[in-house]
Amino acid sequence: MSTLDHKIDFAVVLSVRKANPNGDPLNGNRPRQNYDGYGEISDVALKRKIRNRLQDMGEAILVQSNDRKTDAFSSLRERVDANPELDKILKSKTSSSEEFAKIACETWFDVRSFGQVFAFKGDKGGGVSVGVRGPVSIHTATSVDPIDITSVQITKSVNSEPGKDRGSDTMGMKHRVDFGVYVFYGSINTQMAEKTGFTNEDAAKIKESLITLFENDASSARPEGSMEVHKVFWWEHASKLGQHSSAKVHRSLSVTSKVEEPKGIEDYDIALNELEGLKVEDIDGR
Repeated sequence: MSTLDHKIDFAVVLSVRKANPNGDPLNGNRPRQNYDGYGEISDVALKRKIRNRLQDMGEAILVQSNDRKTDAFSSLRERVDANPELDKILKSKTSSSEEFAKIACETWFDVRSFGQVFAFKGDKGGGVSVGVRGPVSIHTATSVDPIDITSVQITKSVNSEPGKDRGSDTMGMKHRVDFGVYVFYGSINTQMAEKTGFTNEDAAKIKESLITLFENDASSARPEGSMEVHKVFWWEHASKLGQHSSAKVHRSLSVTSKVEEPKGIEDYDIALNELEGLKVEDIDGR
């Protein structure tokens, strides 16, 4: 497998229908909004979904969520300790940070893609403090238009604990975005790819994960079919530095609403400005 030898930029256009794409725990788990009323999905949430898709594709992932983990480990330290080579470095008083990072990148797809901070104490004074910078960067997704949030009150009509009398109904709130179109951008940097061993084949798997981003992602806040990827735009430059800056490439995509109150993706105009010497792959979501 060959290390990535050319810069890549990408963009994803997705829609949300009667779902909470990314709740804000500091705001009663309401869908995230910026101060201008536009909806947001954090880069951390998007990376979580990409990691989940890569797990579904059979890739080894270090940062696994508890409800999706494929092993018996309950922490990153336990997952690291289970690797004999990394465990040996942790126990060594003269541990090599570079060797630790190299093995971690070879072992876990998400480490060589997004990077990772390792700060672990070892036995008898050993240990490592290693920061790996990954080549894949993801922006926060932002809605094309300001979003309207619908809130509904919910109740619980069963007891959580045993008792003679049924407890009073517990009141709560559930929030959703009735409809919104979001866009997020990203890039893959060749200099960082050389350091982590990120390959052309790895880039193809990232692309596949974006196309199928919401497969196997349903929850009570995001019912099946409520989140959909409509378009993935994938720019592959002809050199390591690229013919154009990422900012210029990302600006070449324009997503605008055609009506005052959009109700579906058909109410949006998705247009691309062609950039000299740079071809784009226009992929429909699945």
